[in-house]
Amino acid sequence: MFTAIDLFSGFGGWTRGGVEAGLKVLWAANHWPEAVKWHTANNPDTKHVCQDLHQANWCEVPKTDVGLASPCCHGHTPARGKENGNPQHDSSRSTAWAVVSAAEALRQDAWVVENVPGFMNWTLYPAWTDAMRRLGYQLAPHIVDCADLGVPQHRVRLFMVCTRSKAPLHLQLQQQQHVPARSIIDFEAGKWSLIEKAGRAEATLSRVKNGRKAFGERFVMPYYGRGSGMTGRSLDRPIGTITTLDRWAIVDGDRMRMITANEAMAAQSFPGDTLRPDNHRLTMHMTGNAVPPLAGQRIIEALKAAA
Repeated sequence: MFTAIDLFSGFGGWTRGGVEAGLKVLWAANHWPEAVKWHTANNPDTKHVCQDLHQANWCEVPKTDVGLASPCCHGHTPARGKENGNPQHDSSRSTAWAVVSAAEALRQDAWVVENVPGFMNWTLYPAWTDAMRRLGYQLAPHIVDCADLGVPQHRVRLFMVCTRSKAPLHLQLQQQQHVPARSIIDFEAGKWSLIEKAGRAEATLSRVKNGRKAFGERFVMPYYGRGSGMTGRSLDRPIGTITTLDRWAIVDGDRMRMITANEAMAAQSFPGDTLRPDNHRLTMHMTGNAVPPLAGQRIIEALKAAA
């Protein structure tokens, strides 16, 4: 069995996907105690560390075949702003150097690093790739819509495959049938409210009107956020990207509600037996930050097949 470590392990999407693909995840780390708590609950056989990975002592980390990592993406996304000179965003971008430090110390056969495509526009991206190549890795970036891997959500992400091979290893990812949003929505769950009520924003009412015209009485639509569009989405296609905050609303006739935490987890392809907090906001935050387990599984399965 192949072994792995999981950096920035969060809610455990990489770990769950790795396990489903036949990896044994020996060690996982994250700086946020709440994330470590729930990763531990769902993966009790994995050793967990709660720390800033800039301070990691890699001598205490087990040597494994594969490294998995999801460095902070906030500084690379247009929604959060990615200008240099913003200390918070510059600090978040710098988390990617933990991968270089771990790879130098542990010399895994392969790394798979997940982030947003904007990671490749980072000012220090050429230096980061040069550092990985100097450690003996060939790099193959894969820009993937997770819906194409069977996740019921359109979520475009970068999966950087780093291998000790003679040439970059480009994975053969089989196109999966798209899974519709209706498959993860429970119309009997959640807290519904009337669409026509005092205080409802005009922008929301406009989205509902446009969504009804395009898709009928049942559809999903963005509720919050600039640039989120003025129409809804058909339930016959995957839902849009799940974020760390409430974003997607469900319209059903004259009523509507936000998607539940369980529906968000299902949209991310977390299995129904995944343990989670009772707190909706906390669950949404961890879920929106996670790698979809099914996407991770497909990537690792393709990596194993190509190795």
